[in-house]
Amino acid sequence: MSLQIIKQGIACSIQDGGRYGYQHIGINPTGAMDTTASAIANSLVANHINDAVIEMHFPAPAILFNKTTLVALSGADFSAMVNDIPVPINTPFIIQKDCVLHYTKKIKGERCYLSIYEGLKIDKWLNSYSTHIIAKGGGFKGKFLEKGDEIFLNSETDFASLIQNRDAVIFPWKADVQSLYTDDAIIKVTKGNEFNLLNEASHQLFSQQQYCITANSNNMGYRLQAEALVLKEKIQLLSFAVNKGTIQLLPSGQLIVLMSAHQTTGGYPRIAHVINASLPTLAQLAFNTNIQFKIVEQSEAEQANIHQQQYLHQLQTISIFRLNEYFSQHKLH
Repeated sequence: MSLQIIKQGIACSIQDGGRYGYQHIGINPTGAMDTTASAIANSLVANHINDAVIEMHFPAPAILFNKTTLVALSGADFSAMVNDIPVPINTPFIIQKDCVLHYTKKIKGERCYLSIYEGLKIDKWLNSYSTHIIAKGGGFKGKFLEKGDEIFLNSETDFASLIQNRDAVIFPWKADVQSLYTDDAIIKVTKGNEFNLLNEASHQLFSQQQYCITANSNNMGYRLQAEALVLKEKIQLLSFAVNKGTIQLLPSGQLIVLMSAHQTTGGYPRIAHVINASLPTLAQLAFNTNIQFKIVEQSEAEQANIHQQQYLHQLQTISIFRLNEYFSQHKLH
């Protein structure tokens, strides 16, 4: 009743929606870089949207399933296969016992999420399943997944009547996620507390120029490269709370966008904040990709967030209904 990593991927780990409520003691949230994709994967198998998922980068791991179970993939498309059968993202499918889920090439995106019906049999650390690499807590032994790791599954459901002797069964529906991601790399932001500390030229430059996501970026923050922004005058700021999506101005005049494993506080000027609805697009962009910021009002940010949350709620509801209907039609016990 487990899955086993038989080929190691790059920085593959167990994540969830994040570890919140501990920033005051210096524990940063971590969690999935693309929490929308992880929520979609969980919804497709009728899990809670914040249940544990496996976050993968390319090259991704090869995973042997020692139990027949229902799974889903969302986020990046790494051309997934069950043995020799192609399986799509954003669609639930059953994988047969003793079959291998593996990935052949990167089609689009940077982070793929694997959810397993009824979840992984792991313990929470500080109320979250997310792997905290620095603290060595959460996830599977607080570390990236390695060849030979075996993770046990919660589900005891017998899918034999649905899959019979096939390696995989792909369900006949798919989540349409197009409205949650944009292809133009335009990242919407709201002005930050210290935006007005920029000089007039930098006010204009901020949203006019393109920024390159540099190769020294990671899940703590995306470091951007462009023409330097300049403050009206040098200023010393106290450290203050920061969040995923906060855009800080570094002393060099370059920007950093804080991501899932961001620090708990920071003393650099908070020039802007990426709106929640643009974070999924940002999380799926590759290093050396150019982005551009578009400043929007708070009301637009709130409406975009409402749309995102409504979509996830509707997907959760519809997925539960479709799975129950499918199980009933196929007499799954």
